[in-house]
Amino acid sequence: MSGAGFPSGFRFGVATSAQQIEGAAREDGRGESVWDRFASTPARVKDRSTSDVACDHYHRWRGDIALMRELGVNAYRFSTGWSRVLPTGEGAANEAGLAFYDRLVDGLLEAGITPFLTLNHWDLPQALDEKGGWGSRDTVDAFVAYADVLSRRLGDRVKHWITHNEPWCVATLGHEQGAHAPGRRDAAEALRVAHHLLLSHGRAVPVLRANSAGAEVGLTTMMTAAEAASDSDADRDAARQFDGLFNRWFLDPLQLGWYPADVIADHHRHGRLAAPELPFVHDGDLKAIAVPTDFLGINYYSRAVMQAGPDGRPVGVPQAPPEDLTEMGWEVRPQGFFDVLTRVARDYAPKQVYVTENGAAFVDPPAVDGLIADPRRVDYLRTHLLAAQRAIEAGVPLAGYFAWSLMDNWEWAEGYTKRFGLYAVDFESQQRTAKHSARFYRDVVAAHAVPTVVPQYS
Repeated sequence: MSGAGFPSGFRFGVATSAQQIEGAAREDGRGESVWDRFASTPARVKDRSTSDVACDHYHRWRGDIALMRELGVNAYRFSTGWSRVLPTGEGAANEAGLAFYDRLVDGLLEAGITPFLTLNHWDLPQALDEKGGWGSRDTVDAFVAYADVLSRRLGDRVKHWITHNEPWCVATLGHEQGAHAPGRRDAAEALRVAHHLLLSHGRAVPVLRANSAGAEVGLTTMMTAAEAASDSDADRDAARQFDGLFNRWFLDPLQLGWYPADVIADHHRHGRLAAPELPFVHDGDLKAIAVPTDFLGINYYSRAVMQAGPDGRPVGVPQAPPEDLTEMGWEVRPQGFFDVLTRVARDYAPKQVYVTENGAAFVDPPAVDGLIADPRRVDYLRTHLLAAQRAIEAGVPLAGYFAWSLMDNWEWAEGYTKRFGLYAVDFESQQRTAKHSARFYRDVVAAHAVPTVVPQYS
């Protein structure tokens, strides 16, 4: 039985990233990435694992495309490993790496699946980090050169390009909080990193268009609905601050051509800026960043409820008991998804929106008769797809939805302890096993609608 339908031409896909699934870390000329180095450093990754093998997608990509065909999806969002293409991040391209992505793209097209290629899903080559990484403007040039190399090779077949995935995570988690690669704790550097990521996006867009005729180009940002814990002025200001740090600091320059003045003042007040100006912004940067794009990618997982801390900074407040959270500790909040989508359409008016990631990590039981029951993930997908449908009805130009993730993978600093996949992966045998969520998503794709009643899968 089908309920809410999606528009004709709506794309249903799944998403992954190179560092999380490819493995083959030292094969065919691949260079070291910042995440390889980070994972090899003691106490950085929760289970002390690495992504050296991960899902072994480098060797098993044909079988993984078969999983996509089983789902019936018509799009696949994946990333290319920068250090697989350019082992030191610059210089001569690695033919073996380019040939792998040739094979993958051709395999997708043969299966009737449209490739959505993300150039940078956090895995900066380690050699570039040692030269200053994203804190250096030289890395902007290196990224544009990387975009040129890859789009010259694949631009005849890849027509949907995403420059960066979630710049907030690279800047804040990687350079201010030290929780992600490269593991630094420098708030001033984090602001430079954010700017250089945005600038490299803006400068890469015309290169991608020149090398890939008729292509659509955009950037993916993670968004949350920032809400105040109470009606107090202090808590409302805390929500404003967090929204500025997490959402507007990236969307305003991309879509409007400026950094928000109130957030600049917050950075100065809290010591991230030595003076109330942005020394890393050069003439022409903001114009380059705000280059018109064809879509905006949105990743959504949960909302953020904020109260004012003792120093006025925003502090997150739990809004659900532990048993109602995902394994990442995130509240399940489809209304926040609707709020994010409608807010983006209202405040920024992108031509198109793609939900480039949405999903949940839960503990999955053993398989029974070759199938894994994951009712909480099914419900997460169902309620969020219904929220997406409501957003379309409210006027959001939503063109597609990519479930995170096709399969369980190496979840960054969480290692193999968190599982988001529609398919389970036994990381010893590399066997893939369908979950009920895979069957549910297959039904959504086939009906082009969300079922009003979830079937009993067996």
